[in-house]
Amino acid sequence: MKAAEDQVVEDDASFQDDESFFQDIDLLQKHGINMADIKKLKSVGICTVKGIQMTTRKALCNIKGLSEAKVEKIKEAAGKLLNVGFQTAFEYSAKRKQVFHITTGSQEFDKLLGGGVESMAITEAFGEFRTGKTQLSHTLCVTAQLPGEDGYSGGKVIFIDTENTFRPDRLRDIADRFNVDHDAVLDNVLYARAYTSEHQMELLDFVAAKFHEEGGVFKLLIIDSIMALFRVDFSGRGELAERQQKLAQMLSRLQKISEEYNVAVFVTNQMTADPGAGMTFQADPKKPIGGHILAHASTTRISLRKGRGEMRVAKIFDSPDMPENEATFAISAGGVTDAKE
Repeated sequence: MKAAEDQVVEDDASFQDDESFFQDIDLLQKHGINMADIKKLKSVGICTVKGIQMTTRKALCNIKGLSEAKVEKIKEAAGKLLNVGFQTAFEYSAKRKQVFHITTGSQEFDKLLGGGVESMAITEAFGEFRTGKTQLSHTLCVTAQLPGEDGYSGGKVIFIDTENTFRPDRLRDIADRFNVDHDAVLDNVLYARAYTSEHQMELLDFVAAKFHEEGGVFKLLIIDSIMALFRVDFSGRGELAERQQKLAQMLSRLQKISEEYNVAVFVTNQMTADPGAGMTFQADPKKPIGGHILAHASTTRISLRKGRGEMRVAKIFDSPDMPENEATFAISAGGVTDAKE
């Protein structure tokens, strides 16, 4: 009986935790941090206590007006509010229950992904042009707003566009398929066009602020495509190291945002032809760009390729919990759907 009572108490605690998924940075005031310093942290996109834990002391010292002594004090205060140590796998599995999945619009594809695009993770889709990356992004803009399985309530979307391929009219067509109001769908998508890789990074600060301001309202962040601007801003092997460092910082920021605010991050990526591959008799000399840095940062990688006609084939390229498998889907006027046999 005792165990059952414990269980009830435990459930109750997890329910409260769900209400406030993150702790507001203003809580630091109770631990002797003044409001001016908290404002400085907010100005660089650190809005939660966990955000402090996710930022190095060196990075905090670089914020204008924060001395080393202040940074120590802030870190110490954050440490008091957070459990910084270990937890059992059982406790962590309870936390993982908050993860939700956003449907892609195709049941086959969802099955491949274990329910859809996962929150608290980066899902990367790569393929050549015309393999359906942008269509998938547009479909997710609408499906993320619809209530789904396992009590998923639906929510708003942020879309960062680097290739100028976002078309609101596509969203209207997809909204028709799901019988939802056009204006409501478009109202729930926040759109930004990034012009340089630095601009793309700055937009993430805005994203973090927005997620914090409207806590729990946003469910999905889309970047289409993640590498396009890095490809332009850094050229040749001479600048490769710098490019990969900047990319690593951006991906780390994305991963942290997804965990901090429990949102799904969906990014698309381009391909490159490997000129040296012809010598080694590889079946497919094309590979996604971004190198190992991007490969390790993405939680799930999906490779997309063209099939017959409107058919596309998605394959799990790398995933921590899904087996390597393939799924066929189609692209219709209403976005991504199941392939008709």
